[in-house]
Amino acid sequence: MLYIKGFLLNLQFFTTIPIRMEIPMDQDHLERAVKTFPLLGLFQGIIYYLLVMVLSQYSPFSTLAIAFAIWVLSIVLTGGIHLDGWMDTSDAFFSHQEVKKRIEIMKDPRTGAFGVLSVIILLAAKFLFIYEILSFTSYESFTTIILIPFFSRTVMGYLLVHVNPVKQEGLASLFHTAVKKRRIPQYMAYWGILLILWTLFDLNTFLFVILTGIGLITYLFIRKKSLKWFGGMTGDVLGASVEGVELFAWMTWWLLLSIAMV
Repeated sequence: MLYIKGFLLNLQFFTTIPIRMEIPMDQDHLERAVKTFPLLGLFQGIIYYLLVMVLSQYSPFSTLAIAFAIWVLSIVLTGGIHLDGWMDTSDAFFSHQEVKKRIEIMKDPRTGAFGVLSVIILLAAKFLFIYEILSFTSYESFTTIILIPFFSRTVMGYLLVHVNPVKQEGLASLFHTAVKKRRIPQYMAYWGILLILWTLFDLNTFLFVILTGIGLITYLFIRKKSLKWFGGMTGDVLGASVEGVELFAWMTWWLLLSIAMV
């Protein structure tokens, strides 16, 4: 029951899905929320995939229109919470200031020019990748979309657990302190079960392995650079990590299709 409530807590925090239930913000529920981050991503990925299948089979919409629908849904479903982190982190990073000053910039509610430019580039690139992938592959093969939010939320969980928060208040610190042990073996169990299902249903295992590698590489990179650039983890950096992992996953899938490898 705690895991179910932890998952519902994630829906309340990280999506716009209305969950009209009061869930205690105690250590047990927050810990289960962290342990179900990948399931949140899997849930979102399934929603994206179902939308593609419904629109492709039961609507007159073009590939361009379907790509636009997926692109918009990825923003609406999350309420733009991760995009906000991407913009704040971009403003702080491109300021080229010392660590303390960068943290202050991230706290500033105003968005700077670098934040605006970075989010335009991010959203434009994501739309391009979604559209061209839909153009290159069959709608049935678009199942891989399920994996992208799964890996991005997995990376978010690992970063939250293994990188100390910059400050002792805020969302990052709240979730970080809730995990009693600095390990989350559930993530490997989720990954293993998903790989088995991918193999059993004869889906693209090669792409599954490649995206796993992308998730690992981006996790190691963000973990190292967050310490160097910001002195640790913040809620904004976590949001930026979700967007960054998804962007690189989309780009990898697009590149592999472009050179006819998948």
